[in-house]
Amino acid sequence: MPRSAPLITADFDSGNIEVIDASDASHVRLAIRPDTQSAHFQWFHFQAQNLEPGQSYGFHLGNASQSSYPRAWDGYHAVASYDRQHWFRVPSRFDGQGLTFSLTVEQPQAWFAYFEPYSRERHEALVIRGLNDAGLQLVAVGKSCDGREIPLLRKGDGAPGKRKLWMIAQQHPGEHMAEWFMEGVIERLQGNDEQMQALLEQADLYLVPNMNPDGAFRGHLRTNAKGKDLNRAWQDSSAEYTPEVFFVQQQMDKYGVDLFIDVHGDEEIPHVFTAACEGNPGYTPRIADLEQQFRQALCAQTPDFQAVHGYLRDEPGQANMTLACNSVGEKFDCLALTLEMPFKDHDDAPDPHTGWNGKRSARLGKDVLSVLAGMVGVLR
Repeated sequence: MPRSAPLITADFDSGNIEVIDASDASHVRLAIRPDTQSAHFQWFHFQAQNLEPGQSYGFHLGNASQSSYPRAWDGYHAVASYDRQHWFRVPSRFDGQGLTFSLTVEQPQAWFAYFEPYSRERHEALVIRGLNDAGLQLVAVGKSCDGREIPLLRKGDGAPGKRKLWMIAQQHPGEHMAEWFMEGVIERLQGNDEQMQALLEQADLYLVPNMNPDGAFRGHLRTNAKGKDLNRAWQDSSAEYTPEVFFVQQQMDKYGVDLFIDVHGDEEIPHVFTAACEGNPGYTPRIADLEQQFRQALCAQTPDFQAVHGYLRDEPGQANMTLACNSVGEKFDCLALTLEMPFKDHDDAPDPHTGWNGKRSARLGKDVLSVLAGMVGVLR
């Protein structure tokens, strides 16, 4: 008997897909929807229902070659889940035009996505856990374009003389690994081990777990609800078009910054790496030395980081100052880094079953805190 056609839906948090033709269960034709008021697209997330366990279903994203990063599909494998708790990689193939993947299903419904999603529900639970169990304070709340809350959390008492260490995540909403990273940070703070106690004697941590809640909820790749790339708005933010950045900049001016880490995901490069401020006008040997110390310490801390592969270095004075890392590093004369995790796998320590995933992102967040504990005394 022919398989019944699957029912494809994406009308939920971070959902993104358009159904072209689902009549052939072996070749369900789909397309990725662009961001609102923007041509960017790459993130997808959909549910397939009405499946027959034991049968194979094939899916084809026909506009993959027109996406924001078409080269990213080479070597990429989609993720799938039956319960939205346990995600695994599905063998996928890019033919230069579309991305195709198939799965012999075990359950009557399954979810497929570009990366393991971090839901708004989980975000809200993380904030509550941070406040109730990890001893974080809610020091300020911003609002997104759509009116969603953007909490600024602090671990520490705000005492004079303490170093101010900032970490923000998911400026680009499709980069869900970034909030998984922040979950690891908050879990480590909740554990309150001796290393964290020593860190907090010298520093306060300022955390923004999700900079772009509207884009994440809408299933965007790069932009907020107004179609603006937040990581290109750090020289001209506004309360109207980029209130997310505007809010954080106000809080940075209020509290100060001694270290800044902007957590992202990279579509193309199958490695975990950092980008820094070598192209800034005010770049100094002191900052260069701090960057080197951070990278060496994180390499020693975990095999899930490396310092060989990454972006090309900026030439002196040629940095894009609209980026958060460069803008904050220049303004506050501090160590500022963009930390990138892959949508694919970390080829230096691969896991074929999951690729890079949420659990590994969270573990990296915990490891970064160890590095900060070792460096906090030399940041100024």
